This record gives sequence, structure tokens and C-alpha cells, in this order.
Amino acid sequence: MIWSLLKVLLFITAIAGLTYGADMLLHSEEGVRVSMGGWEFTLGPLQTAILLLLMVVALWTLMKLVGFIVATLRFLNGDETAISRYFDRNRERKGYQALNDGLMALASGEGRLALMRAQRAAKYLERPELTTLLVAQAAEAAGDTKRATEAYKTLLASDSSRFVGIRGLMKQKLAEGDTETALALAEKAFALKPKHAETQDILLKLQSESADWKGARVTLGAKLKAGALPKDVYRRRDAVLALQEARGVMDETATVEAREAAIEANRKSPDLIPAAVMAGRALIEAGDKKSATRVLKKAWEVVPHPEIAAAFAEIEPDEVPHQRLKRFKLLTASQPDSDETRLLLAELNIAAEEYPDARRALGDLITRHPTQRALAIMAAIERGEGSDDAVVRGWLSKALTAPRGPQWCCDRCQAIHSLWQPICENCGGFDTLSWREPVEGTGPSVTRAELLPLLVSAPVAAVEPEPEVAAEPEIIDLAAVARSGQ
Repeated sequence: MIWSLLKVLLFITAIAGLTYGADMLLHSEEGVRVSMGGWEFTLGPLQTAILLLLMVVALWTLMKLVGFIVATLRFLNGDETAISRYFDRNRERKGYQALNDGLMALASGEGRLALMRAQRAAKYLERPELTTLLVAQAAEAAGDTKRATEAYKTLLASDSSRFVGIRGLMKQKLAEGDTETALALAEKAFALKPKHAETQDILLKLQSESADWKGARVTLGAKLKAGALPKDVYRRRDAVLALQEARGVMDETATVEAREAAIEANRKSPDLIPAAVMAGRALIEAGDKKSATRVLKKAWEVVPHPEIAAAFAEIEPDEVPHQRLKRFKLLTASQPDSDETRLLLAELNIAAEEYPDARRALGDLITRHPTQRALAIMAAIERGEGSDDAVVRGWLSKALTAPRGPQWCCDRCQAIHSLWQPICENCGGFDTLSWREPVEGTGPSVTRAELLPLLVSAPVAAVEPEPEVAAEPEIIDLAAVARSGQ
């Protein structure tokens, strides 16, 4: 409010001063006499002041005109002037508008329009790191891979855009299926930006697919340093890679190195069943049965698994069934209520011809959790105890439609694998296989057509009965049955 009042007072004072000055000039009797070429002019004080003002304006206009002429000559000569800056600003405005339109078209999925706008922006702007990238991405969206490749290669010339160019070429090679070139490009991109999460993931996947386990472990360590991976997940995945590295060494018949690598993998992740099995077998090969027993027992405490039991049996391959049954108590005592422990004890008792003990070991598993393996074991028990063929056939017919039990299943795509692998063959997921029961996608048919062989074979057996023979205990290789059901 005070400042507004002061501005009003200053304005009134200035008007009053000008009015007073003009009044003094009007009433002044003195003037200016100008004589030139026989002409004489007499000007009053006010006229003199007006003339001086006009002369100043004319001089200012002349100076501006001369400056404009000089700027025009410099512009024509190629020098930077106000005129050139005006046209540059105009081009820049058009270029950024085209760039904006191109980005909007690209985001809208209009590849052709985005490519046109990108080329227009490249024409007006001197910013190749922006316009070339937009051209590459717009060409990809429009399906013009050749132009996109050329644009990405152009980006390789600048240090600031080299990573973007390598990344774009890498993705193109991945789309084409050229994994060898993509791996080389991923390694270059990783060298430029080792903390880039997407590059780490792609490089790790390509290294795993090409069995470069040593390089994959280096990449996994970089993910840990970048904070992109929890420490417990890192230990587990590093153990997986160490296991695969050990398998590769074992393939080269370097057993000492294989043993050390397998034991390292088992130490990093005791719940990794293949690592525990390989470590146990490596220790058995080295003659260290005590350490092998300790490794396999520890793994069984984490996850009971048939492969662990098979490796535990290899510690003493020449023992008789009763000796094996007694020795296996060291293994089964840690998980007495586990389904796998019950099945294993039932199989061991069947091998020792202790059928009542096998039935007791199996317990209520055939009613609580009937699987193909459990029902096959029950059929073997019935056969060993001398039951009728109809009873045995009844248990086997139930096994036909029963669940297969735990298997190696991918947690991502639910694909089932017969053997553990670090990478799912179906979806390419890394370390996604776990030992569990799969999600049942199908069940028995409405017509029960899968039981047709049993239904057809029953009448034939009635018409042509087999001669009765003395019932002898039949030893069934249940470990093979179990493995075939996995």
C-alpha cells in the first residue's frame, strides 16, 4: 500500500516538473538562431528542445539500421548473429516439438509416426544422443530392424551413449536367437555398468545357458555387491552354480577338484539335495565314509529324499538287507515321521523279507496320503505275505490313478522334471526347481478308460487259470519303482 502511494506521488511530481519546464520554455524570450547557406532560422526554447529530441531519435534509428546491415552481412558470411540465433531458436523449437511428438507416438504404440517425428527431430536438432535413440526405438516399434541396428551402432561412437547402443544390439540379438553374440554384448555392457540390474540378469541367464558357471558366479557376486540380491538367496544360488561347476569338473575326470567343489556347494547350501548327494559320493570315492555319512545325514535332516537314501546305500554296497536296515536307522532317526522315511523303512523291510514290519512302517500312509509309490509298496507287502493275486491287482489298480508323489517341480511354470537342473527347461527360470508334489492339472477320466487293461485281463485270468504253485516271497526293486514314478 505505501509503495503504491509512493509511486503515485512520484508520477505526479514528474508530471508537475515536466509541465513547469515546458511553461518556462514557452515564456522564455531567448531562442536559438541557426544560419546556414543564406538561410536563417530562429527557434524558440520549446522548438529547440523538440528538435534536439528528434535528432536523438534519428541518430538512434540510424545506428540501429547500420547495425542491422552489418548483422545481415555477418549472417550471410556465416558468423553468429542475432539473426542466426533467431533462426537457431526457431529450428530448436521445431526440433523439440518433433521430439515431443515422437515420444508421444512411441508411447502410444504408433511406430511409423514415431519414426517420422524422430527423423524430423534429427533434422532440426543437433542432439544425436537423443534423436538417434528415438530413431532406434521407433524403428524397433515399426518393425524396421535394419534401421534400428544402424541407429544403435551410431550410438556406439559416443562415450555417453555407448552403453545404450550395446544394450539395444544385445536385445536385438536375443530376439533373433543369437545367444552367442548376445552373450558377448552382455559382457561388454556389464563391463561398462556392472551395477545395472537388467544387464546382470541377462548376463547371468546367458552364462548359465552356456554352462559358464565360473563367469556366472562372478556376475552373481556383482548382484550381491549392488544390493540387488539378499545374502541368503545369494548363498543358495552360488551353491547351485558351484554344484554345476563341480559337475563340469567331474566330467573332466578331475575327481579331486570335483570333490572340493561339491563339498563347497553343500557347505554353502545344505538343503540343496543334488549338492549333498554329489558331496557324499565324492567323499565315498575318497574313502571317507564317516564324512559321507555325516553329510548325507545332515541333508536328510533338512529334506528327506530318495537320492540321499541311494547315496547312503552306496557307503556300504556289499551289506546284506538286515545289515542295511540296521545301518539306515542312523539316517531315518532324524525324521521318523516323514513320509519319505516311512516309505524308505517299508522298502528296507521288504528287502529283508520283514513284511509285518514293512506294514507297520508304512502305517496309515496308504489312506492318509496314497501315492503310486506307497500303493506299489503295499502291493509288494501283500504279495510277500502270500495274498491273492486279486488283492495285489487291486492295490496296483489304485496306483494307476494315484498321485505320483513329490517330484522336481518348477515353482514358476509348474513343469515337472525327472532330474534336478539349475535352469527350468520349460520357462528358463534359474533355481526354480523344488522337491514337492506338483499341482494336479489332470485327473482320472470320466469313463475310467485307463483301467481298461485291468478290466480286460481279469476275465481272461478266470477262463485260463494259472496252475497253483508254492507262494514264494517276491523281492521287488522298489527303489527303481520309486525312481520311475518321479
